[in-house]
Amino acid sequence: MEASLIVLGVLVLLVIYIIAKGLVIVQQSETMIVERLGRYLKTLPSGINLIIPFIDKPRPMVWRITASSSKGGTLVRFINTDRIDLRENVYDFARQSVITRDNVVTEINAVLYFQIVEPLKAVYEISNLPVAIEMLTQTSLRNVIGEMDLDETLTSRDTINSKLRDILDEATNKWGVKVNRVELQDINPPRDIRDAMEKQMRAERDKRAQVLTAEGQKEAMIRESEGRMTESVNHAEGEKKAQILAAEADARATILRAEAEAEAIERITTAVASTGSNPTQYLIAMRYLDTLEKIGRNSSDKTLFLPYEATGILSALGGIKEVSASEVGNLLTKVGKH
Repeated sequence: MEASLIVLGVLVLLVIYIIAKGLVIVQQSETMIVERLGRYLKTLPSGINLIIPFIDKPRPMVWRITASSSKGGTLVRFINTDRIDLRENVYDFARQSVITRDNVVTEINAVLYFQIVEPLKAVYEISNLPVAIEMLTQTSLRNVIGEMDLDETLTSRDTINSKLRDILDEATNKWGVKVNRVELQDINPPRDIRDAMEKQMRAERDKRAQVLTAEGQKEAMIRESEGRMTESVNHAEGEKKAQILAAEADARATILRAEAEAEAIERITTAVASTGSNPTQYLIAMRYLDTLEKIGRNSSDKTLFLPYEATGILSALGGIKEVSASEVGNLLTKVGKH
């Protein structure tokens, strides 16, 4: 009886051990390649999976990965695993020396973002996927940089990243890998080249500053000239308007004087006509008298201008006498003084 219980216990333990060995739990975003007697059997999805112990075995993989250390050296790691990570992986490559088209040796390191999309190809089509990707990236980087000058290399990172991504994605497609992007981290030319570039950039900055200063002075001169021109135009416009206003005022005064004179002539004509005299002779005589009065006001002028025909004056004076004897008397008195 005891022997039977022992055998039963052993069998139960054996069953439990077999089930435990055959029970495989795969994490989310991971997968596993299972071989049966050395031949590919299936790819396990995430979750709980059952395999036959001792017959079915996960495919083991040894991946060699190199990376840059914080001290500038190169670190090499070996990873033993039987699981494949389906998430996007980041591979930081060690620095490498490349030669540009103008024969400048520079150090470049890059970061590669890739994802395994076909685990079967990643395991059976290449022996060591990380090493293969690293070698391919280094070769492609040398080829791309070798087609560009140093200046173009320093200013065209996006172009280099795009070219590398296209080349690597196409080359790694047969390995079941999708290259999402490639990023250049550092581009370090030699020290003498960096010093020369720094001097060149300093000279460019000084030149740009001088150009900006000259453009500012030019702009200031232009604005000052425009201000003076605007001031001159405004001054001319003001003078023009003042002259126009003065001319309009003179014209208005002339019109008013003419209207007043016309009204005076009309009244004189009416008054002279009422006496039966000739109004024309009266007006002519008044003009003569006004002229003589102006001449008489100038004490230094001893010249007296009279009409060619003296009878004209006498006839005019006779007409005035008929209208206003007292006014003529006063006028003759002024003439006698001169």
